[in-house]
Amino acid sequence: MPHPILVTGAAGGAQGSTGRVITTLLREQGLPVRAFVHRHDHRSEELRALGAEVFAGDLLDPASVQKAMEGVKRAYFTYPVKDGLLEAATIFAAMARDAGLEFVVNNSQLQRLPGEPGFRDLCQVPSFRNLQHRLADRIFDWAEVSAVHLQTPPYYENVRVLVSATLAEKDAVFLPWGAGDAVLPLTGAEDVARVAATLLSSPGLPSTNVLPLVSEAPTVKQIFAALEKAIGRPVRYVPITDEQWADAVKSRLNPHALDHLSHLWRYFRESGAEFKTTDTVRKVTGRKPQSLEEFFRLNATRMTGAAQ
Repeated sequence: MPHPILVTGAAGGAQGSTGRVITTLLREQGLPVRAFVHRHDHRSEELRALGAEVFAGDLLDPASVQKAMEGVKRAYFTYPVKDGLLEAATIFAAMARDAGLEFVVNNSQLQRLPGEPGFRDLCQVPSFRNLQHRLADRIFDWAEVSAVHLQTPPYYENVRVLVSATLAEKDAVFLPWGAGDAVLPLTGAEDVARVAATLLSSPGLPSTNVLPLVSEAPTVKQIFAALEKAIGRPVRYVPITDEQWADAVKSRLNPHALDHLSHLWRYFRESGAEFKTTDTVRKVTGRKPQSLEEFFRLNATRMTGAAQ
């Protein structure tokens, strides 16, 4: 019997759900998966129906993580945008080292920003959450567990949630992204999951420990042009202030996520940064990455509330 692959975040969430997609992809290959979830509910039952072994635990509890790693050689680590990332990464890295894991795929954030001297410079960061990811990457490296860091920008799914809030009702989107020339690096969560699943299911070990994933780097104007093309009607983009946006979403976001996104939007808007796309998805999976317009087309009904 092959060793089970431990996948955290397997139940999925409102945005991205990389752990759930990875679990599905690995089970489609007939590979044993230990799906780490926070609680037993209908989502965990769906994972069990896929043939995954469901483990309910807490990434902030060392004993829980230690037990989840019993008999495991490979694992996927992800942590939601809320407090606790550094603690969870430290616990996971320590337990992975003690358990003798071959390698860990770590879901991290884009780090090589224009003007920085290297991939993990700690002095120039767009947000505190981004700094935490940089530190978490170092923790995994210091633990010597052969971690592979998937360094990703915001997901298409994040954009979908942002535009859906008012698109259906007003054919307008209110965001603090400036006049329209700011560049936002983006990628699809499904492609991130496919890269992770490919690494976890491959017989050999990865040849590199840093994989940046940037599928597209459109301006704000280009984002809304792709959206209009996908849904077949005009969309009005209305620039608003950081304060107006924070006030509008504070009831839906925890303080950690609100702080991260507020700083991220300000960075993209004010830094004048340019980002290059990467070929990581194609090189690892052999598939072309999904485009933003393709994603919008697939999610048109979900965003607009009407069949297209």
